[in-house]
Amino acid sequence: MEKCSKQAYSRSKQHCIDSYMTDVLTSLQGDFKLFLQALWDQLDLPSPTRAQYAIADYLQYGPKRLQIQAFRGVGKSWITGAFVLWTLFNDAEKKIMIISASKERADNMSIFLQKLIIETPWLSHLQPKSDDARWSRISFDVLCSPHQAPSVKSVGITGQLTGSRADLMILDDIEVPGNSMTELMREKLLQLCTEAEAILTPKDDSRIMYLGTPQTTFTIYRKLASRNYKPFIWTARYPRNNTPYEGLIAPQLQEDIDKGVTPWTPTDDRFSEDDLVEREASMGRSNFMLQFMLDTSLSDAEKFPLKMADLVVTSVNPTKAPDNIVWCSDPRNVLKDLPTVGLPGDYFYSPMQQQGEWTDYQETICSVDPSGRGADETAAAYISQKNGLLYLHEMRAYRDGYSDGTLLDILRGCKKYNVNTLVIESNFGDGIVAELFKKHLQQTKQRILVEEVRANVRKEDRIIDTLEPVLNQHRLIVNKSVIEWDYNSNREAPPEERLLYMLFYQMSRMCRQKYAVKHDDRLDCLAQGVKYYIDALSISAQEQIKLRKREEWNDILEQFIDDPQAMTNHLVLGMDVEQRKEARGKSSSKGCHTWV
Repeated sequence: MEKCSKQAYSRSKQHCIDSYMTDVLTSLQGDFKLFLQALWDQLDLPSPTRAQYAIADYLQYGPKRLQIQAFRGVGKSWITGAFVLWTLFNDAEKKIMIISASKERADNMSIFLQKLIIETPWLSHLQPKSDDARWSRISFDVLCSPHQAPSVKSVGITGQLTGSRADLMILDDIEVPGNSMTELMREKLLQLCTEAEAILTPKDDSRIMYLGTPQTTFTIYRKLASRNYKPFIWTARYPRNNTPYEGLIAPQLQEDIDKGVTPWTPTDDRFSEDDLVEREASMGRSNFMLQFMLDTSLSDAEKFPLKMADLVVTSVNPTKAPDNIVWCSDPRNVLKDLPTVGLPGDYFYSPMQQQGEWTDYQETICSVDPSGRGADETAAAYISQKNGLLYLHEMRAYRDGYSDGTLLDILRGCKKYNVNTLVIESNFGDGIVAELFKKHLQQTKQRILVEEVRANVRKEDRIIDTLEPVLNQHRLIVNKSVIEWDYNSNREAPPEERLLYMLFYQMSRMCRQKYAVKHDDRLDCLAQGVKYYIDALSISAQEQIKLRKREEWNDILEQFIDDPQAMTNHLVLGMDVEQRKEARGKSSSKGCHTWV
């Protein structure tokens, strides 16, 4: 009797355990957040943070096509890996594909999932029983019906995508600096994403998920958002300004913001205040804003430092200029009639005012960046200098290398602008172009100094290091006609090719990454000419005006002492210092005006 009672108790206990486990497993199947908590416990990890739970919630209840952008280190890849297991936990017949920027990264995710299936007791039933089942780092099966497609397959974004089928597609950090720094790279990456769309099975519950961190304003994630891939953005701090996020902040964070949470405080206990401060200090502000705040507006301002708005655009006189030209960014000064190919919101501005007297330029050069025949251009820029301000008169570009016609046309421009010096890059042709110019100068009897320069710094760094401080100080004045010519050049080329050859397109897209722009001949030519003047740029225009005024007052005092009546007459007549000197016979000018 006692034995029977023990057996009954044992059966009852086991039934209770089985019933309990069934309830637990049912709960895990119904709620991904509970599944994530249980899996984290299995891995001996701390309980998921608020941000991790929010990501889990969006993965479970989000739309068919979605993307998740969260700060670095939040563990979004791990969470998504757990979501893959949860999907198979609910339906072992599902087919899942994991795509990453590199094959190695995708394979690492696949290995991680296999390890969890093996080592997690309540997931071990997913292991296949058949010896024919696939079980490799590339792809593997769980306990399911035989199928052409594996249960889980990992592949790099540039790998073989065609021919595969999947019910769930996860594209994890497919956009990285190595494949997205230039526009052509991003277009290629976006095309690969389009191909991935064709892999998705035509089922009601089929889904595509993108996880990643945008690299630029032109990130493919923005374009994907316009294609109905709804983003979810979780920042490390509550933003001071919501504008860059375009209403895509995670609902939980937006709710906190609406309740009046203090801006710039941490949004999650994944990182403390001190930790975030240390990271910003070590990473730099732009990288921090990109990696932890997912704000591309500042990062692009840093990444693309050459701004059209920093130029001073006006009609440039070929022989004279005022003592100073004052830059401004007043919206009323936007030159709306000029075509702009810069970044969004980057416009050309006219100057606020022109100060001082108009006198001759102190020096004018022609900067030449030679090239051979083909896709590259031979470019020439005519640049004058006065009081530390640089004036770009004209830019010319040729596609026939360094032919006699090209060289002679450049020299005709030199004559037009009274060029003193030809500045020629000697890297190309080992100085042969300079020798050809010297020959033509002898034949045309032009007295112009030829100076060769050799570049020994990486092009992108050289261009930015030269132009950025000049533009930041608003010392480059550009003739309006240069912008019009630049936009209308290469009319015979396709629109996308025309754009790549434009000086101001090259300027606005230039960054420190190698091969940042496909063609940079015009920009390199301009930077070369500006670099020639670097020493002259130490001259302050304001200081020059002060010096001129000091000389004028000294002259007035001197003349008042010598001849007060004559000085009074000269002032009444509005004569400047040169005219007064001429009237007193102290000028080197020959002859006298009738009013002396």
